[in-house]
Amino acid sequence: MTATATSTPPPAAPKVSGGKGGLTRLSFPVVLLIVAGALLALSAVRAITGAQDVTSAGQISAALAMAVPIGLAGLGGLWAERAGVVNIGLEGMMILGTFFGAWAGWQTNPWIGVLAGVIGGMLGGLLHAVATVTFGVDHIISGIAINILALGFTTYFAKLWFNTGEAAAKGGSPKQSPPSDDITSVTIPGLSDWLHSIEKHHWFFVSDVAGVIGGLVTNVSLLTVLAAVLFAVTFFVLWKTSFGLRLRSCGENPIAAESLGVNVYRYKYIAVIISGGMAGLGGAFLSLVTSHIYNEGQTGGRGYIGLAAMIFGNWRPGGLAMGAGLFGFADALQLRNGGESVHALLLLLVVVLALLAVWKLYRKSFVQGAVSAVIAAAVLVWYLATDTVPTEFVSATPYIVTLLVLSLSAQRLRMPKADGMRYRKGQGK
Repeated sequence: MTATATSTPPPAAPKVSGGKGGLTRLSFPVVLLIVAGALLALSAVRAITGAQDVTSAGQISAALAMAVPIGLAGLGGLWAERAGVVNIGLEGMMILGTFFGAWAGWQTNPWIGVLAGVIGGMLGGLLHAVATVTFGVDHIISGIAINILALGFTTYFAKLWFNTGEAAAKGGSPKQSPPSDDITSVTIPGLSDWLHSIEKHHWFFVSDVAGVIGGLVTNVSLLTVLAAVLFAVTFFVLWKTSFGLRLRSCGENPIAAESLGVNVYRYKYIAVIISGGMAGLGGAFLSLVTSHIYNEGQTGGRGYIGLAAMIFGNWRPGGLAMGAGLFGFADALQLRNGGESVHALLLLLVVVLALLAVWKLYRKSFVQGAVSAVIAAAVLVWYLATDTVPTEFVSATPYIVTLLVLSLSAQRLRMPKADGMRYRKGQGK
């Protein structure tokens, strides 16, 4: 393939507008209405099925803990792809974050471990930037290679560093590190207890709201607070500063950006290294907050789910946060009486699919509408004929939710126009 062919910009993306066929950007009040509607639906499911854990503070607290590494991985993907670099290597960068975070955390203190995890992820991001930006390697191939290299690197050095000497004496093994100290968690005194007392009454919607808020203000890790701050900082930097405008221009039209004096290579490097650091921070969260140790296979595909959350969020921090919360909620189900809770949510899935079928039929998409209706009927039969769902299905819930969400949201997505395209320095001169 010639250099001209590889650098040709892709077709123009759909216009972001409120007109027919365009994309409507959700305002903050609309987002609040969506969240309230979702909570109302969960409240109805809880009241009908008796699955009290669906909106409990414990479930929400677990969902928040599961959502943070997914959200940080997705945030890393957002930085890279806004600069035009596809980062499939998020999973490998998370693996490096779990390993280096645990390695430094048990020897010193967990905050040094957090820093080491970020640096480990940044090294993976730097490698990805060198391969894709400087040498023009296909972004997907480079990302997959990083995932394989990270897994091999950590497997080898875990056997070398965690299975001998002081590490082995403190509980290390070829597949796990010694435990590290806890990172401080915070609880808002008074408010947490008051919300818990309201939740115990199981009032419709009121107790559900109390459970959700209670889960967000009880035993929250400081690293979770830092992750929330990073979402706000990312939005401000990328959409409210000249630096962010230049970086996003590299992902939309790098040739035009270079013609206006933007150093495209520099901005791509910065974005991909930050991307790796975000993913590494997500990995450090897994090894220092979720489990306090490094375990082989600890990421469990969360880098890929983070990428899916970013796509679901339409390459914007707010949508990404909603997607990470959804996937985190699904991931937390398997930790807390998952069979009963997932079985209750089958009823909600029936309603969603039925509404989708009605909407597709109204829009004269008869095939899609019929398929949605058939699936809704099948899920309803499954719900009525059983009292719980198999453990294997519960374990697969996060991945099934990922597929469903992406399939339902695919039509409204608008990726950066030059995302994944090769770019060679000097094309804009």
